[in-house]
Amino acid sequence: MAKFAQLNRRSAIKATLGMAAVSLGSGTVDRALGFKSANSRPRIGVIGCGVRWDKRVFETDGRYGVGKEFPKYGDVVAVCDVDAIRLGRAKGIVKDWLGKDPLVASDYRKIIDNPNIDVVHISTPDHWHAKVAIEAMLAGKDVYCEKPMTLTIEEGQLVCDVCEKTGAVFQVGTQQRSTAQFVKAIALIREGRLGELQRVQCAIGGAPTSPVLTATSPPKHLDWNQWLGPASAAEYHFKDGASNIIKSWSRGHYEFRWWYEYSGGKLTDWGAHHIDIATWGMGMTETGPVSVDPVFVEHPVEFENGQPLTNNRYNTATKFNIKVIYPNNIELTIRHDTDNGILFEGSKGRIFVNRGKLKGKPVEDLETNPLPEGAIEKVYNNGQVTNHVANFFESVVSRRQPISDVFSHHRALTTCHLAGIAARIGRKIQWDAKNETIIDDALAQSFVAREKRARFEIEM
Repeated sequence: MAKFAQLNRRSAIKATLGMAAVSLGSGTVDRALGFKSANSRPRIGVIGCGVRWDKRVFETDGRYGVGKEFPKYGDVVAVCDVDAIRLGRAKGIVKDWLGKDPLVASDYRKIIDNPNIDVVHISTPDHWHAKVAIEAMLAGKDVYCEKPMTLTIEEGQLVCDVCEKTGAVFQVGTQQRSTAQFVKAIALIREGRLGELQRVQCAIGGAPTSPVLTATSPPKHLDWNQWLGPASAAEYHFKDGASNIIKSWSRGHYEFRWWYEYSGGKLTDWGAHHIDIATWGMGMTETGPVSVDPVFVEHPVEFENGQPLTNNRYNTATKFNIKVIYPNNIELTIRHDTDNGILFEGSKGRIFVNRGKLKGKPVEDLETNPLPEGAIEKVYNNGQVTNHVANFFESVVSRRQPISDVFSHHRALTTCHLAGIAARIGRKIQWDAKNETIIDDALAQSFVAREKRARFEIEM
């Protein structure tokens, strides 16, 4: 890869940021605020300015993204989006921060080719993630990418390969890895408080359906061809009146996640969060499942050979119960119903964890038998648990792997992708985790990769 020759620039970035590292303390959420001077603060380019960059994120509870965290650790100097309205909104937010206009672009290459930008924050639709991330790493950038990292298993393989070759720091936005109760849950498992782990259940909720959506001209402020990018050419579909955050059903903004053409539905949306934690807890971050069985799956449209037969309605699975078997016969169930969260069951007890609670007898026993000193830090890559964005910028300084690295995320997300493949073709599949291939099923294997549209291939 010829572009690897550009990576000598990263050494210069590391040297500059290293001067700030001496001021990073320990034990505080904001210790990455050691980036103080104009010369040491990383320069950030944002690619994709959707709900992660809606003003509501900054003015209210911020539950739709981490964009507001980035100015604590670096300067946002550029924003990019194919929607002129979203681009203008992001420009105004950044101007409020910096007192001056950032660079604005509708073409992401103006961000990654800019030698004055050190870090990119990718919050595009899922089908763009791998292309932007790979090309950014090859251009010498460090990357924070919203989950899920990829649209296909092959894309994950490519991201891991390029990350390893370039030495880029790459954090995936699975922020549960930096949330106290999830880290404590992993520590309880690591310390043997559940005994031998036997079963894990991930409840991730069902997906919405849509009415029939009319094909229409895209709005003038949206470059629909560029939005589609690597995906196949398709008409723009839209209808007002939905109860979601954007008040509409569509083939585009926010609702892209309910189309297999651009995402994996709930299996990669919430699955990227909970199955990541499950994989971490099971100790399977360097391997993968043996088999994936779609015991029960319901789609809102009919399928043939894994392809939806209708193109004007959401098509990802709405209800499901998928059984995944790992080495040592550990069973993982992925389901749409029951309380959203992760249930770990072992020979000595069980715990349940989600974003609001951590409960179970092993948790109650901590009152009289606390975890040993350092158990939490050991789980968190031998460091103090901190804000997920802070962990990323600390890693930019130290050049250590962040807590949500591409390699472990790829393995967890592979399970999500395999669940989606099994759901689409309606049968059990066998997985060779060592060679990362589906065994004796050509149709299923055909979904491991996806051809990119002409002129939108990944540039290596």
